[in-house]
Amino acid sequence: MNSKKFERAKAGLLLIASPRFKDLGAGLSRGTYHERKLKDVEAIVASLEGSLDLVNKEIIYDNKDMEKAMHLFFTEKVDFIIANFLSWSEDFAWIRFLRDMPDTPILFVNVAVDKVSFHDTLDEDDFIDYLCAGTLVGSLEGSGSIPRIGRERLTTVMGTKEEIHEKILLYAKAARVRSILRNSTVGLLANYNEAMWSTYMDPYNLFVRIGPELRFITYTALVEETNNVTDEEIQSYKKELEKSHPVMADVEEEKFYAAVRGSIALAKLTERLGIDVMVFNDIDVAMFELMGHRPSFYPAIYERLKSVLVPEADIGAGLITYILKLMSGKRVNFIEPFHIEAEQGTFAAGHAGPNDHTDPDFQKNVVISRDVRFAKTKYKYAGAPFAWYRISAGRKTMAQLIETNGKYKIVSTLVDSLEGEHLLATYSHSIFKPVVPVKELFERILKIGTTQHFALVDGDYREELSVFAEIMGFEYYQID
Repeated sequence: MNSKKFERAKAGLLLIASPRFKDLGAGLSRGTYHERKLKDVEAIVASLEGSLDLVNKEIIYDNKDMEKAMHLFFTEKVDFIIANFLSWSEDFAWIRFLRDMPDTPILFVNVAVDKVSFHDTLDEDDFIDYLCAGTLVGSLEGSGSIPRIGRERLTTVMGTKEEIHEKILLYAKAARVRSILRNSTVGLLANYNEAMWSTYMDPYNLFVRIGPELRFITYTALVEETNNVTDEEIQSYKKELEKSHPVMADVEEEKFYAAVRGSIALAKLTERLGIDVMVFNDIDVAMFELMGHRPSFYPAIYERLKSVLVPEADIGAGLITYILKLMSGKRVNFIEPFHIEAEQGTFAAGHAGPNDHTDPDFQKNVVISRDVRFAKTKYKYAGAPFAWYRISAGRKTMAQLIETNGKYKIVSTLVDSLEGEHLLATYSHSIFKPVVPVKELFERILKIGTTQHFALVDGDYREELSVFAEIMGFEYYQID
């Protein structure tokens, strides 16, 4: 379990200036070049330290300074580095950084000032300000070494102070998610889904390219955890569900009890094993034979841990659900599109099994209902209830992550979830109207070549996903 996922991003500052200019301007009213650059650094730090943890607030003048900065960045495990030429500067230290700094995302920024502080350069004081203003020439010189050295995970941005500030915070969010993923654990309970080979991911590639370690968890481990759940825990959570949601008349008490017990056990197993993304093969016959049902409630443990639970053993879908949760801090739903209603320009989507129904603003959308899809099977608790959720209304980001021949793709778009009553028994669901014509949307997704599972979160996180994909080296498809 990655306990640091609650922390804000840690950014390394790489602020480069010229040793040749450092002492120019001694005795002048506006101070030396160095003193003027210190004021720039103070302004940069003041604008960022309320949002980020900053590492190395010193100006880089020479190789010794650069070695010290690289050591700090590595030992402090920064999520990313903000590189900024404070004026023209010799590039020997910069090239050393590009060559020697271990793999870390870099945001190479150039700030365009609104107006320079000098009229001409006849006066020495103005001439020093002219030198200080030469950030563009410094950035242009520095840019030439980026392709020559072949540094990966480096993004270049230019803009006003306000624009650069927004881009830094956006990049910080994506870089922080990358760091968290590299210290996270995916639990696969208990195996890949043999009905859906297109959802398979290579565990080795997953670890090397994205970061999480994949841990295989047996159904017997879940059964053992279930046997350890106390009656007090079951009754407490059951009463909480009954208090918050209507219970349909055909829900059987014994099966309700079993569903609550199994759901608590799955959440506690997630916490005990340190799992950040629990990927649950909830349609495996072995699971039904051992448990008698599939746990489908979503205890508060997941929200406390900022972990996620997804069904049908789809690791990619679990990861994009987790990524969106980390980016947004919100509840994320798991869906698959069912069918298009062309006359309305909409599509129906949702999913059986566990789905995050815990958003405090939409508890009215939840009904405790039988899992009617399995109600007539032979299993002991066939028809055990679940939280039947009409997914909340509003504009949402719909996204998926898939692996193709060792490479990864993120697909994203915007959809509107519509208000309405519960329609599709057994499935947490809604009716959705995409921002692009519905047939065009799915035709374009089909041509990309993906799978059927998507994550869904309130708000627009396409820009964050785009930056994240760039940092990770993923293909990114934004359907607008």
